[in-house]
Amino acid sequence: MPKITYIEHNGTEHEIDVPNGLSVMEGAVRNLVPGIDADCGGACACATCHVYVDPAWADKTGSREPMEESMLDFAEDVQETSRLSCQITVSDALDGLIVRMPEHQG
Repeated sequence: MPKITYIEHNGTEHEIDVPNGLSVMEGAVRNLVPGIDADCGGACACATCHVYVDPAWADKTGSREPMEESMLDFAEDVQETSRLSCQITVSDALDGLIVRMPEHQG
């Protein structure tokens, strides 16, 4: 099972085993990781699961689709590696993925 490291804005790390097929957002919510609100439940209809993908993992998590780009317009402090964690599907290829949460969710 892939391990994902979620890093809160204050630096607190949570290393979580997340089953293949779930989203990075679902892994956080199921394990009560603070900093990912997921108000829309993963429907790509808000920006409350905004994360910064570690630059070393940016290519492996894929690119933003147009709907995700649109939702990121509502997020604070969007950066080059910003993604909505509901749009990143966990697979063995993401074992070791590191994501950081912004100070505030959209």
